Amino acid sequence: MEVSSILAKQRKMFDSGATLPMAFRRDALRTLAVLLEEHEAEFLQALHQDLRKSPHEAYATELGFVQNEIRYALRNLASWMRPQKRKTPWMAWPARTEVRRQPFGVALIIGPWNYPLQLLLSPLVGAIAAGNCAVLKPSELAPHTSALLVRLLRSAFADEYIAIIPGEREVSETLLAERFDSIFFTGSSEIGKRVMAAAARHLTPVTLELGGKCPCIVCHDTPLKTAARRIVWGKFMNAGQTCVAPDHLWVDARVVDAFVVALRETIEDFYGSNPQQSKDYGRIVHRRHFDRLVSYLGDGKIACGGESDAEDLYLAPTVITDVPECSLLRQEEIFGPVLPVFVFSQIEKVLGHLQQCPKPLALYLFTEDVSVQQQVIGQSQSGGVCVNDTVMQILGRDLPFGGIGESGMGQYHGKASFECFSHPRVIMKRGTGSDPAHRYPPMKTPFVWLKRLLRYFG
Repeated sequence: MEVSSILAKQRKMFDSGATLPMAFRRDALRTLAVLLEEHEAEFLQALHQDLRKSPHEAYATELGFVQNEIRYALRNLASWMRPQKRKTPWMAWPARTEVRRQPFGVALIIGPWNYPLQLLLSPLVGAIAAGNCAVLKPSELAPHTSALLVRLLRSAFADEYIAIIPGEREVSETLLAERFDSIFFTGSSEIGKRVMAAAARHLTPVTLELGGKCPCIVCHDTPLKTAARRIVWGKFMNAGQTCVAPDHLWVDARVVDAFVVALRETIEDFYGSNPQQSKDYGRIVHRRHFDRLVSYLGDGKIACGGESDAEDLYLAPTVITDVPECSLLRQEEIFGPVLPVFVFSQIEKVLGHLQQCPKPLALYLFTEDVSVQQQVIGQSQSGGVCVNDTVMQILGRDLPFGGIGESGMGQYHGKASFECFSHPRVIMKRGTGSDPAHRYPPMKTPFVWLKRLLRYFG
């Protein structure tokens, strides 16, 4: 598809004002909802083919997630679009002042492969609700989901409004060479830097949803069985290929042995003695990623798991202890079903280590001690924090989701998605009946009075 031609058509449509009325935005959101509902079985099959996702996991984390975003946007769109009254500065009296959310224009959304439906369409919900046109680039590494999205979105929306352009890396580079009014990218930190550099050429606002090594701290006072269940669920969902999955554990030395046993037992409870046969356990996306993950298995002692099948792209849920300081497990984002366990005796040392590391997308802490909770939250930085659970902090529509530093910038989900794709435009309306001379030169107001006025009204 000719990218420049599509962008020209989208700019023409946006400039016409066609995307601005609330009725138009609602109709587009409903169209997207109907598309997902009517083709649910096809999407579930495509997600299974790409990542071996079970119907339950695929619906909960992909289709159902996006449907909830659409329903929330439809319920709240009127209030989001309503101008917000603001106080008028005293020097501008009499006047009326308000803030209106204005769409950026033509948005580019680049999606990843690990949640190829959710992480492409969830931002699209925000772009539509805010009144933009959009170009979508699905991941080529989830080919079945990508092909289905291309076929269905092109049948539902005209290219001059929503266009989807599949392809390899070269397509992304071609798109990034163009001028967009907003760019939303989900993926690795390395590629995120390239996206930001490309956007800088046109000073295009960017939202980056990246990742990082999300730490999980387990203190001695936490109920070990409950903590193990919540950590295993969050870590091995989608075979560990989740940006907010716990990347590694810091476990108190007093309970580390018992907790490793709890992890092992929980993995068997969830996926059976042979997780390769479990309908609830996924696969690695491609061979290169599989080989990278398998290379980690020699760095430490395998406490459970470690089995792999290259032909099936299967890597068992794996827990590794006694990881050497030089291991890549301590340095690189794992993004797979390998969970290293590190040991600590003082929480201060863990916090000191985290302060020296890039800021993660999520931080997890398991403890019943409120003072420790306050200490960890107060002395760390991350996109989000979840105490005594994992992943749940990203689910609420009223909870903005996003990273900080190398884990990203900008936020979305719910109202934050609407705000992500719109500009808060200040509008002041003044009359012309009164025009006092005190603001104009030559200045007649004594300097002392001016200072007093600014202090009083400021």
